[in-house]
Amino acid sequence: MNNNIKTARLGWWVGIFFLLLALPAGAGTATDQTRATVDKVLSTLKNPGLKGDARREQLREAIYTRFDFVEMAKRSLGPHWSRRSPEEQQEFVRAFTELLARSYLDKIESFSGEKVAYSREQQEQDYAEVFTKIITKKGEEFSVNYKLHPVGGEWKVYDVVVEDISLVNNYRSQFDRILANASFDELLRKLQQKTPDF
Repeated sequence: MNNNIKTARLGWWVGIFFLLLALPAGAGTATDQTRATVDKVLSTLKNPGLKGDARREQLREAIYTRFDFVEMAKRSLGPHWSRRSPEEQQEFVRAFTELLARSYLDKIESFSGEKVAYSREQQEQDYAEVFTKIITKKGEEFSVNYKLHPVGGEWKVYDVVVEDISLVNNYRSQFDRILANASFDELLRKLQQKTPDF
């Protein structure tokens, strides 16, 4: 499978990783927490009493509460992170967080019967990776692996790898290209406006 096809699939299937953001505290291994989260988020999506803004608010709350956006933003900006002031770093995290939330809430809500199969977990002291497959109604399978680290007694997602493409690395490549020819302020503007570059 060539990189163009993989990149195209990344935009769709990476939305599934937001199913894993509401990780319950103290709930065992990273896989245990992942499985519990999938069940919880799917029940929210299937709840007939939750519609529109109310459902989106619950999903957004899960995302903002449980995903390590600071770590993901830092890794996505790469070496440029340490060159920014604390104020610029905070502004970047805010813009990056909002970009992801806006981009993938639609994809979460379009989840319609795909299945998640858990294959294995690799865990070290401060690192875990949960290996899964998304199985579509047509029987197609896509690998989706979640990288997590412990924060405050919980496992939190800081990267997702879809069909061997890292979300963090994908954003880092885009940011590097922009910053090679534009200012940091221009990058922030693109993030805030959610331009087609993203």
